[in-house]
Amino acid sequence: MLAELLHPERVRVGLKLSDKEAALRAIASLLTMPEGIANEEIIYDVLLDRERLASTGIGSGVAIPHGRYDGVNELRAAVALCPAGVDFDAVDRLPVRIVVGIVGPRSMPQKHLAALAGVSRVLRNDEKRKALLKAVDNAEAYRTLVEP
Repeated sequence: MLAELLHPERVRVGLKLSDKEAALRAIASLLTMPEGIANEEIIYDVLLDRERLASTGIGSGVAIPHGRYDGVNELRAAVALCPAGVDFDAVDRLPVRIVVGIVGPRSMPQKHLAALAGVSRVLRNDEKRKALLKAVDNAEAYRTLVEP
C-alpha cells in the first residue's frame, strides 16, 4: 500500500519538530513533493481542520494526519521521522516520532480509507517502527517503509 502512495522525496528522517503545528507544516510541505504543484498552505489547512476534529495520533509513537484536497489528482503519502518526539495529543499520550501524512482528492473516499487502514496496519508492527526509527537516511527509511 505505501509503495503506491509514497515517493522517495516525501520521506525525511531526523526532523526536529517543536510541536504539532510544526509537524503538520512539515508533512504539508513534503506532500507537495517532488513536483511542487499542490498548494502547501491549503494542504496544511486541510490537515489542521481534520486534526481539530480529533487527534490523528493513533498511539505507539505514530500519527497519521490526513485529509481530502482536490489540488492533487492522486492519493499520496509523506513521512516525517522526529526521533525526539512531539506532543500530538495521541490516544496513549506518548510523544509521536513517526508522522505519516495522507492527502487525496475528494473523489477517492474509499481509497482514502483503504490507505489509512493500510498505513495503520504497517505501523502497528513493532519491528517495522523500530527499523524505521533506526534509518540513517531518507533512502533507508523509504526502503523500510515500502519493502515487505
